[in-house]
Amino acid sequence: MNSWHRFYTVAFMILIQLKPIKDIKEVINRYTKLYNQEKEKTTTVQKMTTSQHDMYVKWFDDLRSTDVGIVGGKNSSLGEMTSQLAQYGIPVPPGFATTSKAYWDHIEAAGLKFVIKSELELLKDGKKQLADVGRTIRKAVSSAPLSPDLEAAICDFYRQLCERCGDDDLSVAVRSSATAEDLPEASFAGQQETYLNIRGDHDLLQACRDCFASLFTDRAITYRNEKGFDHNEVALSIGIQQMARSDRGASGVMFTIDTETGFPDVVLINASWGLGENVVQGTVSPDEFLIYKPTLKEGMKPILRKKIGEKEKTMTFTRGAGATVKNIDTPKSRRRRFCIHDDDAVVLANWAKKIEEHYSERRGIKTPMDIEWAKDGKTGKLYIVQARPETVQSQDSGAQLIEYKLSEKNPPKPLVTGTSVGQKILHGEVCIVHDAHDISTFKPGCILVSEITDPDWVPIMKQAAGIITDHGGRTCHAAIVSRELGVPAVVGTGIATEKLKSGQNITLCCDGSDVGKIYEGSLVYEKTVTDLKDIPSSKTKVMLNIADPDSALRWWRLPIDGIGLCRMEFTVMEHVKAHPMALAHPEKISDPEVRKEIMELTRHYATPAEYMVETLARGLGTIAAMAFPKTVIVRMSDFKTNEYASLLGGADFEPEEENPMIGFRGASRYYSPRYQDGFALECKAIKYIREVLGLTNVIVMIPFCRTLSEADKVLEVMAENGLKRADDFQVYVMCEIPSNVILAKEFSERFDGFSIGSNDLTQLTLGIDRDNENLAELYDERNEAVLTLIRSVIATAKQCGKKVGICGQAPSDHPGFAELLSDAGIDSVSLNPDSVLPVRQRLAAYEAKYGHGSKVGNKVLERLADIEKNIESAVKKVVFHPKDTLIDMEKTIEKAVGYVVHTHAQ
Repeated sequence: MNSWHRFYTVAFMILIQLKPIKDIKEVINRYTKLYNQEKEKTTTVQKMTTSQHDMYVKWFDDLRSTDVGIVGGKNSSLGEMTSQLAQYGIPVPPGFATTSKAYWDHIEAAGLKFVIKSELELLKDGKKQLADVGRTIRKAVSSAPLSPDLEAAICDFYRQLCERCGDDDLSVAVRSSATAEDLPEASFAGQQETYLNIRGDHDLLQACRDCFASLFTDRAITYRNEKGFDHNEVALSIGIQQMARSDRGASGVMFTIDTETGFPDVVLINASWGLGENVVQGTVSPDEFLIYKPTLKEGMKPILRKKIGEKEKTMTFTRGAGATVKNIDTPKSRRRRFCIHDDDAVVLANWAKKIEEHYSERRGIKTPMDIEWAKDGKTGKLYIVQARPETVQSQDSGAQLIEYKLSEKNPPKPLVTGTSVGQKILHGEVCIVHDAHDISTFKPGCILVSEITDPDWVPIMKQAAGIITDHGGRTCHAAIVSRELGVPAVVGTGIATEKLKSGQNITLCCDGSDVGKIYEGSLVYEKTVTDLKDIPSSKTKVMLNIADPDSALRWWRLPIDGIGLCRMEFTVMEHVKAHPMALAHPEKISDPEVRKEIMELTRHYATPAEYMVETLARGLGTIAAMAFPKTVIVRMSDFKTNEYASLLGGADFEPEEENPMIGFRGASRYYSPRYQDGFALECKAIKYIREVLGLTNVIVMIPFCRTLSEADKVLEVMAENGLKRADDFQVYVMCEIPSNVILAKEFSERFDGFSIGSNDLTQLTLGIDRDNENLAELYDERNEAVLTLIRSVIATAKQCGKKVGICGQAPSDHPGFAELLSDAGIDSVSLNPDSVLPVRQRLAAYEAKYGHGSKVGNKVLERLADIEKNIESAVKKVVFHPKDTLIDMEKTIEKAVGYVVHTHAQ
């Protein structure tokens, strides 16, 4: 009901109360006449202003992504989603946007053009500081009244929005959308302001004026200068959008790409209680979900990672004292549980995938997206509230693989850890800054340490060598800006400002793992840069040895043919953390404190056993996703008893052994009453990977299988747990015991393939404990006895039509070993990541010259052995003259060696 209509209605009711009955007819006639006159007048005004309203304000429904010049990147994207994605069931809260014409007309009518131009010229000429210029312009813009036409248009559309949403006092978000932001090649976090929980005409109009003013924040002015945008050509549109009641629910950010590695097949979701500003600003450490896009379909829940965050604060609505929102401490009970359900995460990931597909089709190029979402706590409904192109990883050509790693094999315990952002290791001096007002105290080139960052911190973030924060997740302000700047960061440490001291020398380590580490002092590290262009192929498949899910995605660009060895033990040790039998039978744990610790560890799951299955499946599934759809061979657990005993609760389930290396390990555990229930959980995890995550590229491998009867028992137990050999599910066996070679034909009748474990095979063939440093000189996979066994099993496997590969260290450690295997006809070699490219190049060159399985290499190897012996003999025969200098001796030796090599070359 319009205001004039309300007025006359009230007046009419008063008159009825005051006038005698005989005068009511006269009152009605008078009221009707006034009503009709006002209605006719209003209709005329509406006709006159409709065209003006259209020039100044547009509904999201009428906008498309091509309208950036009219309403900016943010609002044009909201229009695109509102108008185009409803067909996919993706809900976007309704709203409208002011146009760039509204901005320019306002600037002109309010006389602001001269102020803006003159102030910016003073800045350009160095006659005035940035902070003073920005403050002067913002004050002028925010205090200048909007034109009557623009005010009328905004208020009219707001009233229509209230009516549309069924709320006369609708709460809206008022967001800035510059015509030069949120482009695929130009974006920066938090340039302009956003105002939440705005109600009523008066507050809405003030928020609009403040949004216009925020086009001239210090960071926005600096950004446009750096990007080469003309200040006089960048306008600001304002988006006014219904707010989902996420203050009573949850909200967050998601990316359709892995933000650290650029892996394109995942959706990364960050979530926290309340309004989403806390996630964006990094005020909280959010919950995190990583979901695999290719297997997102009905019935599948491909959640690869699920990590609970602290969610320290909750932003809610408030009124009074000029505030519209406030932050409260999140109750402990809420901090200890996820703020959205798995089903919510899957729904969001599906929407994110469809949004990415839509924008990619519109642009004609793959377009990863940065998306904000909200869950209404009153209705339980999910909404998409913003979407923009991702601008860091999507711009990486991927032509090079850059790797950082610490040189020390056993580095010291880190001072603090957090979420890793970027890939780099560096040394630096700590500079702690607690408040944005103190940023002038920051020393350029130091490592910035703070509780959080927001857009006001950007000037010193640009001067920092690295960044460390107490709070925040992968999608917080500190993380986003760090990626934009190419500066490594460790966010969400919780305690960095307490543990570290200004002036302290540290090593900031973001080596590709999900976990960033801060070490005392300057640790030695290595940097390698690998060109990924024009990598040749070989008939011998080159696969990868891998164990750590946290760093798996960093290798997605490597030219591999699959994963030849995925070690389960690392995931059990670092992710599951408890002994499988302790999780299968927590009632058998003798120590009450250990039992309590396991209950705490597994509190988010119905049972400890379910925790084991899902946690193990997700860790291994992350590795499998990196290589999908190529084959991933997961080796079932192969801990030794002393290693198992070190797991939480392990002491109650493991015997003490004199020599665990050849003790109760591998296949012998799987059918034993001592571990059979633990193995059942391993089998369920594999089923979960294939059937719930949808990663059917996973097959399994049985380690340390000593006898044929043992093989039969293991396969029977696996079948009982739902893992039965079939055309679409293969089971390999490790060939690492001489009996596996001697009975290779019989083993091939039970298994689908062999993977040679050269480490244990060498140990057991030569009778050497590979961990005994006194015998290290004798331990060599190139020993002829070992090579004979390797050639034998390859030949038998080929005769039986079975696949055969190698996953031991030898091809990674010894140049020429992979060529020897190719020569013998092996199907694949599985290597450590740093060996993939050099070995692939050598194999390609070798096979181009000699072919695959040509047997030429045997003769080559024999000749190399002869050369080695002849060189040794020649050097022994060298006679030195008493007056020879060291240089003379070197020349004599070189001459003798050269003669031997030349003779063999002939």
